[in-house]
Amino acid sequence: MQRIRLRYTKRGRLRFTSHRDFQRAFERALRRAEVPMAYSAGFTPHPKVSYANAAPTGTGSEAEYLEIALTEARDPEKLRVLLDESLPAGLDVVDAVEARTSGLADRLTASVWELRLDGIRPEEAERAVTAFNSAGAVEVQRTTKNGVRTFDARSAVVHLETHSDPADRPTDQPCAILRLVVRHVTPAVRPDDVLSGLRAVADLAPPVPAAVTRLAQGLLDEETGTVTDPLAPDREAATALVADSAAAAKAPA
Repeated sequence: MQRIRLRYTKRGRLRFTSHRDFQRAFERALRRAEVPMAYSAGFTPHPKVSYANAAPTGTGSEAEYLEIALTEARDPEKLRVLLDESLPAGLDVVDAVEARTSGLADRLTASVWELRLDGIRPEEAERAVTAFNSAGAVEVQRTTKNGVRTFDARSAVVHLETHSDPADRPTDQPCAILRLVVRHVTPAVRPDDVLSGLRAVADLAPPVPAAVTRLAQGLLDEETGTVTDPLAPDREAATALVADSAAAAKAPA
């Protein structure tokens, strides 16, 4: 059985696709592409697809991950192209590797998010970010199925800053861009929780909903505060295997 790991995106209007909607679209793409999927046992077999830490509905993402199990070996890049062509534009399969290591989900320990705050001046956002970063704790509330829950949104935030790239502001209207790195903790701290925290510590309240995009997710490097590519270990293992095979072929009999 071969396992393939894929990175896909949610762009444009497809950011409003729920995780269940994506699952249905992806299973249709598997059938269209005639992928030799492995199936579960039981009365209602279903394709062996493992999804990892999906982004909330309404947020864009450049870094969603899943793993599929195949009954026949396929070239990962050719499979990526077939699946990408079988999905609607916006749900784009952008990377594929053969799984050669264990624990993909264990390597998704943090996310990098971008928040576009239309109607907020950058200097106003900078003051709020400074107040948030200076706070020892920032308590926010979220309504859950078990009622209202209060938790600290500050402790999970590794890095929060304003981002000043003029290319991100195509109009003359006020707009602040925030970049943040957030650990995956329990309870999960989401970008909207950080926005609630900014409102709590600095009364920052965007006049329109923020446009939120996940730029990356992976293993958090505690020394640098950066998030690394979770598929890199599989690429490295594949490269090492090729090198070992080449060395064995050159070795004298």
